[in-house]
Amino acid sequence: MIKKLKYIVLVILSITVQQVICQESGTDKLTGRVSYKSGQNVYVRFESTTNLQSGDTLYSQSDGITIPVLIIQSLSSISCVCLPLNNFDLSVDDEIIADIKIAIPESEVEIPPEEAVIIPAAIAEPNDSIPEEKTDESMKQKISGRVAVSSYSDISSTDTENGQRMRYLLSLDIDNISESKFSFESYISFSHRNNEWDEIKANIYNGLKIYNLAVHYNISEDMNLWFGRKINPRVSSLGAIDGVQFEKKFNAFTLGVIAGSRPDWADYSYNFDLFQAGIYAGHEYANEKINMQNTLALVDQENNWKTDRRFLYLQHTSRIMKKVYLFGSGEFDLYEKINEKKQTTFKLTNLYLQLRYRVLRNLSVSFSYNARNNIILYETYQSFIDQLLERETLQGFILSANLNPVKNINVGVKAGYRNRPGDLKASKNIYSYVNFTRLPVWNLSANLTAIFLETSYLKGRVFGVRFSRDLLPGKLYASAGYRNVHYDYFNQEYSLAQDLIELNLNLHMKWKMYASLNYESTFDKELSFHRIYINLTKRF
Repeated sequence: MIKKLKYIVLVILSITVQQVICQESGTDKLTGRVSYKSGQNVYVRFESTTNLQSGDTLYSQSDGITIPVLIIQSLSSISCVCLPLNNFDLSVDDEIIADIKIAIPESEVEIPPEEAVIIPAAIAEPNDSIPEEKTDESMKQKISGRVAVSSYSDISSTDTENGQRMRYLLSLDIDNISESKFSFESYISFSHRNNEWDEIKANIYNGLKIYNLAVHYNISEDMNLWFGRKINPRVSSLGAIDGVQFEKKFNAFTLGVIAGSRPDWADYSYNFDLFQAGIYAGHEYANEKINMQNTLALVDQENNWKTDRRFLYLQHTSRIMKKVYLFGSGEFDLYEKINEKKQTTFKLTNLYLQLRYRVLRNLSVSFSYNARNNIILYETYQSFIDQLLERETLQGFILSANLNPVKNINVGVKAGYRNRPGDLKASKNIYSYVNFTRLPVWNLSANLTAIFLETSYLKGRVFGVRFSRDLLPGKLYASAGYRNVHYDYFNQEYSLAQDLIELNLNLHMKWKMYASLNYESTFDKELSFHRIYINLTKRF
């Protein structure tokens, strides 16, 4: 298998055909920053929200591709309250992108604004346009990034020692180093607790996490090479790849090769014993009504040069009839080793489907289905493979709807169901919200939420309310919230009732400096818990 993959790498590396693929999208970019995160919502601040509306999709840049991460629920003159998508991890002060529709000449094909829940930017650009020549301006060196320091403090009325966790972040991107074809990208963090420094001394990777550290060489307009640790958006289920990645485009087709290793599963360090190699092929199609992207990948993962896992990965994204958006991915295991007996299989391991339909301008609905089995690495997990084989498929459904009945009011509901055969009860939850913007009282925005959930071991509800306001437009943002939590636990006479209070301040200073202070207190009948989060960020 490995020899075949190496042969394919050499064949693809020998290809030198070039063709540029690009087209104007009919949109402009508006950038903002994450100003605050709550348990259910993400708050984003822009210089102005004039061209935005409830229901629009907001995006984040990751590894050169635009990923949909938020849906706007409500907005004020410069801030948006958003619902996160696909469990994408965002941090305070992360850059957020909105696509604003702009006028384009009638002679050009009209491309609707990108409002899909799952449509990457790459498939929103038809491939039949005339290539643009790369100008000297595009080769200029560009440097961007941020450094941040954060403090997390836990204080409680229990006998447990109060703790503090520090986190330091460095993100640095350099495009066209010294006006060359080389670029550099990185995302590194280091964290530690005040009373656990010995763990860092024993293993630096208990605190140091390298999520991205790679060099990019732009061989030509349609041929690229990466070295280092990087997530490939076309085969994102692999996670970070330590090694070499090569990609070549042929008109609407893309071929790629990866070769390297996987991060260590215990501490995310470099582990070159976990070799992996793979090939992938992609196809993009677009016309006035449909945008579509498909990817097929074959991957072989090893542990000490013994096959750990071999599988096929399929991914599909499409936008149909301007209002229907579809995303799907699946993994099929091709290798099995049980009781030292090796054999070839074709077994569906994971399946994820998501469909979103914008029924009306102010009404959208979405549905997702997820079926997961345990991923088995036959060499890494050999001591407890039998336990993993006994686990049955975990299935989950999510149905959501978002409605803007009148101006400045946004209503939504999201229902989820998850079950695995053998569970005592299926897990069910309903999350609903009502957002009010520009209330007549002090120009406040308000957010009301209600959550009802039931699992195999508890039944509970959470009610919440939040008020927010820009104290100094574009400079100082504040919010305050309250939540009431009540859980009843099955199989024991015990219930949990808590009251939570949150206070938040976010300050935008000069020289691209940002500061935030978040305070949360939790009270029950006997105990109290307090959490303080402080962050200072400098962007450049």
